[in-house]
Amino acid sequence: MAERYTSFEPGGTRWLWQRLTAAFLVIVLAFHFFLLHFVNHADEVTFAMSQARMQELTYFSLMILFLVTATFHGVNGVYNALVNQGLSGSRKTAVKAILGIASLVLIVQGVRTAIAWAGGVPI
Repeated sequence: MAERYTSFEPGGTRWLWQRLTAAFLVIVLAFHFFLLHFVNHADEVTFAMSQARMQELTYFSLMILFLVTATFHGVNGVYNALVNQGLSGSRKTAVKAILGIASLVLIVQGVRTAIAWAGGVPI
C-alpha cells in the first residue's frame, strides 16, 4: 500500500497553501489576459509601456511574488502527486532535494530575468 501524504489532505496547511496559491495565480492571470486582450492590445507601444512599468518597484515586486507563488504551487503539486502515487523512503528524500534545488534555480533565474528586464533593481 502506498504511503499517504497526510498534510496534503483537506484541512492541512499544505492543502490550504496549494489552494491559496492556485486562487492567486488564477486571479493574476485572468487580470493579465483581460488587460492584454480587451484593454491594451499587444503592440510595440504596450511592449514599451510594460518595460517602463517593470522599473516601478510595485510592479517589479508583484512579478517576483508571482514567480515565487507559481514555483511553490507547481513544485508542491508535483511533489504531492508523486508521494500520493507511492513514492517513499530514500527516493522521496531525493525527489524533495531535486525539487528544492530546481525551485531555487527557477527563482534565481526569474529574478535575474526580471532585473535585466527592468534595467536594474528598481528603487
